[in-house]
Amino acid sequence: MISSVKRFCPFCGGPLVTRHWEGRRRLYCNACGNPLYENPVPATCLVVRNAAGQVLLVRRSVAPKKGLWCLPGGFMELGEFPEEGALRELAEETGLSGTIGELLGVTIAPNASYDTVLMIGYLVHRYEGRIQAGDDADAIGWFDAEALPPIAFDSHLRFIRQVFGEGAGADRKEGRAAEG
Repeated sequence: MISSVKRFCPFCGGPLVTRHWEGRRRLYCNACGNPLYENPVPATCLVVRNAAGQVLLVRRSVAPKKGLWCLPGGFMELGEFPEEGALRELAEETGLSGTIGELLGVTIAPNASYDTVLMIGYLVHRYEGRIQAGDDADAIGWFDAEALPPIAFDSHLRFIRQVFGEGAGADRKEGRAAEG
């Protein structure tokens, strides 16, 4: 599923081959003897509710899934704790600062560019600031859980349903084969 095939070893620059290693087919460098362990890319998202019981969503202004809505969130940076990454993304995309109340869960999601994303979902208990779309969002809004716009990522919809109940967004029928 990865959009580009790795051809050279990140350790020594030697050519990579596919080899059976530790019970599965992996990329391997014969020059330095290192297997290439490819791991999921960690990302976070946050469910933010207002006093009216609505969920905060941002509309994506970039590919993948440009024009669709999602929870505030994104990829973690090196050296960043998951909670720090989640709150950084909240500030970048919405202008809000917040406090994480609880971990909703961890799931994997297919992704056209990175193969697999490890998605960590959080519930925000308190937030402050003035909402304003920023970073890779071109719109932001509060939505009733039963009347959601098209959601870009299945993992985000799962976390919304976890917080608001199984009926949240159930009337939508879009197919989403990959997280993007």
